Amino acid sequence: MLDIRFIRENADLVQKKAEQKGYKVDVKKLLSLDEKHRTLWAEIEVLRRKGNELAKAAGGKKPSDEQIKRGSELKKKESQIWTKMMNTATIPRENILLSIPNVFPEDTPLGGEEANREERKWGDTADKSFEVLDHATWAEKHGLLDFERGAKVAGNKFYYTAGSLVQLELALTQLAMKVIAENGYTPMLVPHLVSGRMIDGTGFSARTKEEEQIYKIDGEDLHLIATAEIPLTAYHADEIIDELPKAYAGYSPAYRKEAGAYGKHSRGLYRVHQFNKVEMYVFCKPEDSEQWHKKMVELEENICQMLEIPYRVVRIAAGDLGAAAYKKYDVEYWSPPDKAYRELMSCSNVTDYQARRLNIRYRTDEGGTNYVHTLNGTAGAMSRLPIAIIENFQTKDGKVELPKALHPYMNGQTTL
Repeated sequence: MLDIRFIRENADLVQKKAEQKGYKVDVKKLLSLDEKHRTLWAEIEVLRRKGNELAKAAGGKKPSDEQIKRGSELKKKESQIWTKMMNTATIPRENILLSIPNVFPEDTPLGGEEANREERKWGDTADKSFEVLDHATWAEKHGLLDFERGAKVAGNKFYYTAGSLVQLELALTQLAMKVIAENGYTPMLVPHLVSGRMIDGTGFSARTKEEEQIYKIDGEDLHLIATAEIPLTAYHADEIIDELPKAYAGYSPAYRKEAGAYGKHSRGLYRVHQFNKVEMYVFCKPEDSEQWHKKMVELEENICQMLEIPYRVVRIAAGDLGAAAYKKYDVEYWSPPDKAYRELMSCSNVTDYQARRLNIRYRTDEGGTNYVHTLNGTAGAMSRLPIAIIENFQTKDGKVELPKALHPYMNGQTTL
């Protein structure tokens, strides 16, 4: 969440940027509740001060009946004001505060997905001399992908993979983990279930039923994770971190309802309810987060270049940013069957938005504490990297020639 002091000083800016992100918030109402909270809190402090003065007047001796009566009256009044403050100001204020999205830099493109700005391209996107099959058609033809049985067992958009497609995913996972570990990220296996506080704290709570992505366990305060970002953020919840930066590489399944997503490109593995993913996550000082963001995007590009996947980097527009993101880039692979770029990886600077919600701080040089900045980036979504490989490395005879970087992880296999 945003610092309430920042909102007080930048109310119009916060309101404007929330609307440009597509969020309906009432900053004026928030500040009205905040003023009421502070006024009632000041009354409580006056009563507490009077109570302390009354205790001092007793001088350590047994208080008189009048002093006891006066003390009881002060405590009763304080309790009444506290209850009034919590019910009419503090709790309503916190509810609105939690609904306000992060702001974004002035150089962010305005608009929705259509306004995302291309930053750079890499790789050969020239047409092939033959018709390239989309990944789902190719994989089903070779008996490596089965959505029909997945639907029978679990429902639409669940699936089975088999044979060399499984080997490909494992190879991609090993490569991604190796590359990011070599760049200083600590490999992590994480819980696949988290509490509601951790969902809210990372900003994954949906505004509407149509946006709901998180699976909840009935009767328990447990939710299936949509990304390793959630448990990695929560790893340092309510902690003061002594040494920064902290860089982690989380490997986990991702479970997503994909509510409201079926108007988007969703063929085959592109948009499914369960997939595995390698996620980069960084905790750092505020002054270092912009540089970390650049480094993480460069690392994503490095993985794509090692795999020889044609891609472009796009800057995400305000209306396409999530609540928590301050600044975000996507890496999109080139899809020969679609003759279009499709999202492959993303990388976000979340600033202190999640850290404030989950109380994650660090010790400053002055001896105090401050909230950390957090960043997340996809090192490999193992449903989408195979798509990019299958569609970009098909040959005329129907095989898929694997990039050389994967050969050491494929037990000598060089084609699918």
